[in-house]
Amino acid sequence: MLARANCTKVFAEKISTRIKVRPEFEAALKLARDIKGAAPQQPVILTVAEMKRLARGAAELMNLGSTLQADGIQLEILSGPLQGIYDPNGAGAIVFAVLAVGAEVEREGIREKTMEGLETAERNGRHGGRPTVMSQDKLAAAQARQGKGESVTSIAKALGVSRATMYRALAEAAEEAETE
Repeated sequence: MLARANCTKVFAEKISTRIKVRPEFEAALKLARDIKGAAPQQPVILTVAEMKRLARGAAELMNLGSTLQADGIQLEILSGPLQGIYDPNGAGAIVFAVLAVGAEVEREGIREKTMEGLETAERNGRHGGRPTVMSQDKLAAAQARQGKGESVTSIAKALGVSRATMYRALAEAAEEAETE
């Protein structure tokens, strides 16, 4: 998509969306600023394949809009309902506000669907995460061995689990016993 749009330099971020620092994105902005600084009268366009590649939330999108506006850099979105080229000055500033709202609505929708899916899976008896390595039999054996004075380290080794798992299982069992 970017090749068809005649983008001469493509930046691809390969990190989690939860990471706040985006080195490739920052490099793309730096290049756009450098080009604008070298040729102030020349239009410079930052092109993204889709809106979700631009920012990870409404606040980030609004900050980006302010940055592009201050630097005089235009934005091009190649797909989605708001595809087109936008100048962050004048009427284009309205688009950045719409983009911010759209990004926040999309993120909230994804979160709601994820939560619904997790609730449905739980109702069907499926739970996310790794399966537990501590069965009720292992826990009973561990409690019996601990009652005889054996160390948690040796119990964990004998049962083939980590010390952390053993401590956690014993603490949870003790907590359950207290609440009963």
